Amino acid sequence: MAKAKITAKEKKEMKEFFEALDQMEQERGIPKEYIIEKISEAITVAARKDYGGNDIVTCIIDTENELFSVVARKTIVDTVENPYTQISKEDAIAIDPNSLEDGFVDIKLDPKKFGRIVAQNSKNNFRQGVREAERGQVLQEFQSKTREIVTAKVERIDPKTGNAILTIGHSEATLPKLEQVPDEQLKEGDLIKVYVVDVKETEKGPRIMLSRTHPGLVKRLFETEVPEIFDGTIEIKSISRQAGSRTKMAVWSENSEIDAVGACIGQKGVRVNKIVDELKGEKIDIVKYSDDPVAFVSEALSPAKVVSVEIESTEPKVCKARVPESQLSLAIGNKGQNVRLAAKLTGWKIDIHPESGFFGE
Repeated sequence: MAKAKITAKEKKEMKEFFEALDQMEQERGIPKEYIIEKISEAITVAARKDYGGNDIVTCIIDTENELFSVVARKTIVDTVENPYTQISKEDAIAIDPNSLEDGFVDIKLDPKKFGRIVAQNSKNNFRQGVREAERGQVLQEFQSKTREIVTAKVERIDPKTGNAILTIGHSEATLPKLEQVPDEQLKEGDLIKVYVVDVKETEKGPRIMLSRTHPGLVKRLFETEVPEIFDGTIEIKSISRQAGSRTKMAVWSENSEIDAVGACIGQKGVRVNKIVDELKGEKIDIVKYSDDPVAFVSEALSPAKVVSVEIESTEPKVCKARVPESQLSLAIGNKGQNVRLAAKLTGWKIDIHPESGFFGE
């Protein structure tokens, strides 16, 4: 069967078409093969409407040779009963003199000559396909990053809600105001680290839950800065956090020769200070974990010095910690912050009492 000649204008249009495909792949991150599949489906569905909905139209997109064609294949018959799917010998020979040998003829179609409604349907089908591809890609990309840190760029701040609109790679996501660190002023163009709490598929597409306040953010930052945590030599047992103000973290190592707390702090505080800087000055208390609740509670109340810890109940977990009177306000902390974070870190309700025994007796 003879091949139809391609005009110089058609060559130029094809070149522009394939350049647009490459650009879309780069800008949106959608694989070119997927885009081609959706374009082909959309054009085929749209063009078939001009042929009574019959399955005779094919869209061929050859990326290797940069060729694009849409054809309707009609069967050659003596008497035409269905003009949508059949063609007379005379008309077929006029299109391709060799077509009688094949028993069919491929009629080249110009997608630009489709009816307005057909073209619009083609466009809508394609757009829907691209949206599905983007949603699927976003879901796949972020599901692999669940409970991990990603770097995001602040695109804009919603003046009404205070929510930050971020771009992460090729995707856009929202950092709610409630998940932002209190008093932290985000600005357009800022590069920030956010924690991917979860990703869920909804009717409106993937819902990505991001946070700057989640304790997991601190944990991942320490894994990045402290090789011994990353390789499992040191284990983070628990974290309690009041974002923007203070974090307490309990660490432990099976190797008794390793100073787990010292390794996290780093020489002259270099490791912990990097994380403090990332968290805009948030204080971080690193304490030694212990299976002994007395020892663990004593450590958790750092920087206050604890004289003794008495277990009052194991179910529920309640204990009494005694501290020197000069350490009382330090142990309790501003608005009860220190004892509250210590309780969350250890899982014990902690009642603070002065060493003299007069307070609260």
